[in-house]
Amino acid sequence: MQTYVFPMLILGGLGLFFGLLLAFGSKIFHVDKDERLDLIIDALPGANCGGCGYSGCAALANAVLSGEANVNACPVGGAKSAERLAEIMGVKAEPTFKMAAHVNCRGGINAKRKFEYDGIMDCVAASKLAGGPLECAYGCLGYGSCVAACPYDAIHIVNGVAEVNAADCKACGKCVAACPRHIISIVKDPLDVFVSCSSHQKGAELRKICNIGCIGCMLCQRNCPTGAITVTDNLASIDYDKCIGCGKCVEVCPRKLIIDAGEHVVKIDAE
Repeated sequence: MQTYVFPMLILGGLGLFFGLLLAFGSKIFHVDKDERLDLIIDALPGANCGGCGYSGCAALANAVLSGEANVNACPVGGAKSAERLAEIMGVKAEPTFKMAAHVNCRGGINAKRKFEYDGIMDCVAASKLAGGPLECAYGCLGYGSCVAACPYDAIHIVNGVAEVNAADCKACGKCVAACPRHIISIVKDPLDVFVSCSSHQKGAELRKICNIGCIGCMLCQRNCPTGAITVTDNLASIDYDKCIGCGKCVEVCPRKLIIDAGEHVVKIDAE
């Protein structure tokens, strides 16, 4: 009997010793958890999309708690999440604007092709074959990498080019990351006007390969009453701090690629 009792006492004593050691260590190294952390996580949408610049909602929650990130950092949660986080943190929420993705290209069927692509319907795959089938190195390839990446069904291929339905877009940025041409950006929605082109080719060259791209003619720049639009490296761009949405640039653009936001939304819905 003693053969069994003695080892059991030893094992029991060791278990008690290490148990007490762990209990002591947990007291010494205990870090109080801020109760607000779980509340912040619950107030976020749980998309874990990375649109805020952090790896996921939990990472953003920790950043908000530490003061590293603003309470309105989540583009998917928008104003609702910002207000809830501000309430939890006891701060005032800054104004939150609706954001949406925008594809800076309208080429599609208007763009000339070098060859017919018959491979995997994926923009990344297509771009690896001689730079892609388009003559324009800046144009939308139209094979739907952005469509596959969007978790909100907010982007579709229309006439060979990606278009965003801003009403459904949550500005998560997944389409931005998926585009191998880097022609999708996150912008304030709605913008009064925007330039739907990314090309920096000279006008004479661009005319040969695209019927709609910016040719750097500078008519928009010369006709803008507030100096909000400038042409740099053959491409027009808009300074929205100066833009008053008068639409002069839309009227004078000979290529019809400067788009009025309202007209663009109707066009998408009609498709």
